[in-house]
Amino acid sequence: MIIPAGPRPPDPNAAAHERLYRILRQQVMHGELAPGQALTLRGLGKEFGVSMTPAREALRRLVAEGALTLSSSGRVSTPELTPERIEELAAIRAMLEPELAARALPRAHFALIERLAAINTANAEAVARQDAVAYVRTNLEFHRTLYLRAQAPAMLAMCETVWLQLGPTMRALYARLRRREAPPYHRMILSALKAGDEPGLRLAVRTDVTQGLRHLAG
Repeated sequence: MIIPAGPRPPDPNAAAHERLYRILRQQVMHGELAPGQALTLRGLGKEFGVSMTPAREALRRLVAEGALTLSSSGRVSTPELTPERIEELAAIRAMLEPELAARALPRAHFALIERLAAINTANAEAVARQDAVAYVRTNLEFHRTLYLRAQAPAMLAMCETVWLQLGPTMRALYARLRRREAPPYHRMILSALKAGDEPGLRLAVRTDVTQGLRHLAG
């Protein structure tokens, strides 16, 4: 009689890799790491208490996503973007994000608009205290919350790939500008959502996602 094998025990390396991947991905997207900051297997192992295998796998995935760069010498670091690359990524955002917002508009119920307004308040507070990381985080949370209503996961995944590449550079930009007031474009987005104004919404989103990047590329 053959006794069927029971379920395999969970692979601790796989769990550690997934946890580290998600932490690093969030850090890069939110600008918690500076442009050009190097990441090493030994450093990650010490900081997060993981072995070389999950650290290597997490870095491999993030390099494949464009969140990190791999040099010919094997050095892994956060992206340092040229003005040309910033302009290209801004153009991608200008194409994708107004479309996502327009697709979300028919599902922009009152509770969603209230949620977006609350996120925007947190965003303005981050600007007032000149917290660049919190600004980038709440800014992306505002956009992602809206775009989830578009029910277009492939397009949103493409947006997140762009956000990943821009994260460290966006943090450097806002730290340098030292603004005291948040840009008005989120308020314009909220007004267009309340009015059901698709052309106005597209324009507000396009302006929002390109204005800051122009400072970077300039």
